Amino acid sequence: MIDKGHLWFIATSLVLAVALFFPVAKMMWVFSVRRLQVKLDRKLDEDEVRGQLRRARFIAAVVVTAFAFAFNFNVFGIPSFR
Repeated sequence: MIDKGHLWFIATSLVLAVALFFPVAKMMWVFSVRRLQVKLDRKLDEDEVRGQLRRARFIAAVVVTAFAFAFNFNVFGIPSFR
């Protein structure tokens, strides 16, 4: 059974991850599209842009989730069992 302290830790970590997801995913997507356009020296077609968006969203989900849990652990610590 998860106690209130652990539930609070998980919930606040997930809220922080969701709040960070959209701006981080957008930033990663813009950087990856620009990098690929420079590398290929042409504009990307719609399929390539959508592929970069899927890639950016996946990477952003992993990064912001790890960051949110690490941030909460650093600031609040993991609640102890009592």
